[in-house]
Amino acid sequence: MGRGIRLLFFSAWLLPLWAQAQRVSSLQFTRADFPESFAFGAGTSAYQYEGAAAEDGRTATIWDTYAHSARSYNDEPGDIASDGYHKYKEDVKLMSDMGLEAYSGRGEVNQKGLQFYNNVINELVKAGIQINAVLYHMDLPQTIEDEYGGWVSPRIIDDFTAYADVCFREFGDRVAHWTTMLEPNIMAQGGFDNGDLPPNRCSYPYGRNCTVGNSTVEPYLFVHHSLLAHASAVRLYRMKYKAAQKGIIGLNLYSMWLYPFTDSAEDIDATERAKNFLYGWILHPLVFGEYPEAMRKAAGSRLPSFSHSESELVSWAFDFIGLNHYTSVYTSNFPKALEGVLHDFTADLAVFFRATKHDPPSTLILPGKMVDPQGLELILEYFQGEYGNLPFYIQENGYGGADGALNDVERINYLSKYIASTLNSIRNGIDVRGYSVWSFMDLYEVFGGYNFHYGLVAVDFDTRERRRQPRRSGHWYSDFLKNNAVIEVEGDFFWKNNAVTEVEGDSATTKISHAQL
Repeated sequence: MGRGIRLLFFSAWLLPLWAQAQRVSSLQFTRADFPESFAFGAGTSAYQYEGAAAEDGRTATIWDTYAHSARSYNDEPGDIASDGYHKYKEDVKLMSDMGLEAYSGRGEVNQKGLQFYNNVINELVKAGIQINAVLYHMDLPQTIEDEYGGWVSPRIIDDFTAYADVCFREFGDRVAHWTTMLEPNIMAQGGFDNGDLPPNRCSYPYGRNCTVGNSTVEPYLFVHHSLLAHASAVRLYRMKYKAAQKGIIGLNLYSMWLYPFTDSAEDIDATERAKNFLYGWILHPLVFGEYPEAMRKAAGSRLPSFSHSESELVSWAFDFIGLNHYTSVYTSNFPKALEGVLHDFTADLAVFFRATKHDPPSTLILPGKMVDPQGLELILEYFQGEYGNLPFYIQENGYGGADGALNDVERINYLSKYIASTLNSIRNGIDVRGYSVWSFMDLYEVFGGYNFHYGLVAVDFDTRERRRQPRRSGHWYSDFLKNNAVIEVEGDFFWKNNAVTEVEGDSATTKISHAQL
């Protein structure tokens, strides 16, 4: 397919939890407190990292088309991005110097792309870095989108399986950790309902400047075919490659913890409905072989059903679940969404989202603002309660902003809290096996382009050579991984069953133990 693999809200009904809590002042931990097999890493993404948009036979993807269109949220496309296509050896050395144990990358493949990824993989192997490869993230070849509509057609299942087959065959002797696709649960709204993200499919009156699509059914078709394509690739891997390559394969979700905006029955019910629509939409079929009852009731015949053989195919078609987790949001009921004859996915959901308690409501599923490490623990506990003790990898967690300063103490504070919550979850019996910072270096971001920075390594996008320089957070992460440096997270914490939770997440501070930072 192209080129690139992706190498406290407290209210009366919560008072019993408060009563059970014991106040503590800090949590100290080191790398050695995590299981020996636990992997720490950082990630990038093909389109956001590589550049070389017109080199070596690379063909346009739906992300290229979007980035060059008036729909894009950014002023310029990612044709050069971080120029990783030409600078990967330098970047792998930076990863090795930082002490990364794992690296996540994603994208698409052609013949020159195969050689590029073989080169990248070989460099990572020489550096002793585990490779976590993601097969798909918004980079469908534009030719497939034009030919038959891409993900809204069942033809995508065979094409995606064939693409996965090439990747398993070419790279599987060195790659043992595969993720089929990222964030289908939220790409459905942006890509196929309101049309704000690739492939920009929507229909009036639900999207803006809609030219192709049907918002009432296509979000459901996209996820349905994504699940079947994922499961088909998993079956292929297990039947043809797993015995020899001994790898694992899973699927990724975008996750946010959802707090009811009020303690009203309507908002509590809306929050549970949102969990079904955002998480049960993917996990319920993978565990139980069918969509959640709440979704079937809301969407009716617009939600596809699985045949008996398809249900068997998707059930337990994963070795792990990956999570991209950054924040928490507030949710409330939005009954007016159900007015009218036709409903899109957003109307079926009928939920308002708020990034903070004081933000205006929105029906869009957008990144939040709260630093709420408690939310990570809560969502892992929720998944365990609903679906059993599934294996999880935190595949993305990071702090971004317009300030590209090298002295990024805010990022260190953020990462410290979420790594601490990951450890607490493990100590509470959640099977979390890895944690990856987003991102290893500054990239071309979906929201913000070259002006929004997540990287442990800064990239000077104003220079032709895309000069790299590790930030303070990069040195801090390296010290944690290579020197077993102590991280101490302080603040207003409450212990419940040995788990740290933090009210609103903003009051804590972080101490770094090594003076050179």
